[in-house]
Amino acid sequence: MAKLARKKHHIERLEVQSFEMNVYLVKVTIAGESGFVTDKNDSPMRFHNSQMVRDMFEHCNIDNAVMTHDSPYDEMIGNPMKKSDLTEMPFSMDQPY
Repeated sequence: MAKLARKKHHIERLEVQSFEMNVYLVKVTIAGESGFVTDKNDSPMRFHNSQMVRDMFEHCNIDNAVMTHDSPYDEMIGNPMKKSDLTEMPFSMDQPY
């Protein structure tokens, strides 16, 4: 998945995973195969804002883009843990400018 930059791809699903402190990882599905976007060292590529994601993939055709966030809120306030606190919402790939 490291060779996505500057090549036009048809991406079936682009998932932006949101973490604390402005860290985002991106997982894509192309031709039924899913994987994280990696850097030249084969480590997951970190994005520091949502615009970085839009800029990197603006040349691609994307069927579905979502942002996910897994919040440990219930655990932090002493409530029993849920199976999943994953929230998924649509992610716009439209450029703001």
